[in-house]
Amino acid sequence: PHAGPVESKNEAAMSELVPEPRQKPVVPMKPMGINANLLGYIGIDTIIEQMRKKTMKTGFDFNIMVVGQSGLGKSTLVNTLFKSQVSRKSSGWNREEKIPKTVEIKAIGHVIEEGGVKMKLTVIDTPGFGDQINNENCWEPIEKYINEQYEKFLKEEVNIARKKRIPDTRVHCCLYFISPTGHSLRPLDLEFMKHLSKVVNIIPVIAKADTMTMEEKTEFKQRVRKELEVNGIEFYPQKEFDEDLEDKTENDKIRQESMPFAVVGSDKEYQVNGKRVLGRKTPWGIIEVENLTHCEFALLRDFVIRTHLQDLKEVTHNIHYETYRAKRLNDNGGLPPMTVETEENHESNL
Repeated sequence: PHAGPVESKNEAAMSELVPEPRQKPVVPMKPMGINANLLGYIGIDTIIEQMRKKTMKTGFDFNIMVVGQSGLGKSTLVNTLFKSQVSRKSSGWNREEKIPKTVEIKAIGHVIEEGGVKMKLTVIDTPGFGDQINNENCWEPIEKYINEQYEKFLKEEVNIARKKRIPDTRVHCCLYFISPTGHSLRPLDLEFMKHLSKVVNIIPVIAKADTMTMEEKTEFKQRVRKELEVNGIEFYPQKEFDEDLEDKTENDKIRQESMPFAVVGSDKEYQVNGKRVLGRKTPWGIIEVENLTHCEFALLRDFVIRTHLQDLKEVTHNIHYETYRAKRLNDNGGLPPMTVETEENHESNL
């Protein structure tokens, strides 16, 4: 009973000292109660090394899909990206082989190791896309495949006894190959990107850029950017997913200057000024794949692998998969429909 008036006095004193609450600053202020001057070494900074060791043991998954008409150099470019034969390359049609009448999906897995870091790379190829006279709804098998991978992950996630580490087969990145016509995007390109930009990270790429002059290339890039903007097609990195000002500045530069990447792929080496370089030999000289004055392959590689690989995975998990998961669970009242197999597993678990 005696504490009441003392408290009220203290509160009155506090209200005189504490100024009016101001608007929250844009940048969060440093917490006042924490003393930054530590009396000795604790070892908080070792958490980074602990995380590194853990992730080094488990390794990484990265699933990349390549989409585009036959003959645009999809397999060659992926092989150039990872400097190894990671994508099957057909040497042309044999008489016995039939040309695929519908879009096929071929996934090829590899384990690549560099500097002690292991990456389980899966290249998903889509032969038959856009090769027919009637290409109506030819993106449907691709969309179905992407959603099947989300479904597979979701089923593993909602299991009662789920795995400690769920195998990740979700498509993290889709390289869409644009034909180097120099004119404009085809209706097929626009329809594909409209349908799939909501379910996967699309990175548009102008294939075989060495077939255009520098002026044609610059003009074509601007035209493609304009067409994508007019049609409301969002490619990766999407504006609304920029986390802070630094990300926004970096990604704006990529969106306004680099996209779509005009690239040349090659898995053949040539000798140039005493150095071995990947390139394409022409009667006028050698086009060096990794030379920025020749093409933008180096920019694409740095973007996909060296700066945005982790972000591609995070956007896939936090945005595209999350959207699919919310819709799927909402449609089915909270859980995917139980099959006989899952019912038996459910009973045995109980």
